[in-house]
Amino acid sequence: MALLGTLKDGFDDGSINTSLWTGNYGDLIESGGRIRIPCTTGYAGLKSASTYTLTGSQILLRAYPPVAGGATSAAASILVLSSTGGTDAGFIVDRAQNAIGLYSRVGYADGSAVFLTYSATDHAWLRLRETGGTLFWDTSADGVNWTNRRTASTPAWASDANLAFLIEAHRDAGTDDYAEADYVNLPPVNVALGTASETSTAQTATRSKTRAAGFASETATVIGPGRAKARTMTAAASSDTAQPLGWTKALALSPASSTENAIAFGRRKTRSVTAAAEADTVQPVGVSVTSVDHAYTVGAPRSLWDAAIGEPGG
Repeated sequence: MALLGTLKDGFDDGSINTSLWTGNYGDLIESGGRIRIPCTTGYAGLKSASTYTLTGSQILLRAYPPVAGGATSAAASILVLSSTGGTDAGFIVDRAQNAIGLYSRVGYADGSAVFLTYSATDHAWLRLRETGGTLFWDTSADGVNWTNRRTASTPAWASDANLAFLIEAHRDAGTDDYAEADYVNLPPVNVALGTASETSTAQTATRSKTRAAGFASETATVIGPGRAKARTMTAAASSDTAQPLGWTKALALSPASSTENAIAFGRRKTRSVTAAAEADTVQPVGVSVTSVDHAYTVGAPRSLWDAAIGEPGG
């Protein structure tokens, strides 16, 4: 058993869904995102399968009834049908009579039916719902905010599991026209807006929102696009004359630790020879040194030296 509220169709694919709508008659078409039902002196209708129940459920849609076109009656019937002919509930909208009737019929009659002057705005959306043993007939201008127009005790047949939904069009005379319907059980989504996360002034569509700039963290002059920004140089850590790019900087030499004349690169420095520690005449290598009183040979043992000069020594 399926709830009537599960019957949904937006008529957007250009082809009637015959799995949902199994009992159609007349030359119906889908056009412009709506179902179009011819309104002539004959009868045409969009009819669902007889597999639904109304208890605890609803049927709603956006309705477009046919124009009068010179007829005395040009009506769209929007009804939930029981398995018994003439026993049904719903709306009949008649543009030629400028009226909308709210029915719960038995034998095609309802002595308690409610009639309203038809408004294409206020009665644009129609809804029949059942809850807690009561039927409600509601209308809406936008499919979101609803106004109840009639209530009645739920008829016993509303809980049957073989109910069908029908949209039918018919006129008694005049120019042929059509009724249309859309959004069967597909009302608009109503999303409540919360508090804005930002309170700055909104901008019109297609414009981006800007935020006021705070104080700049740097006060140097702004540089145009494509140019690098320069920063003022502080005092040099070294006060020597700067060198052009590609040159290395030289450091001034301090006074030399030695004051003798510097020697050119590749030559060694020499030191002046001081007075000899011994004043005896220098002899060529290998020659003996002689003394007036004594003679000795360089490299002779100390004992011989001692004997030669008469000093005690052993």
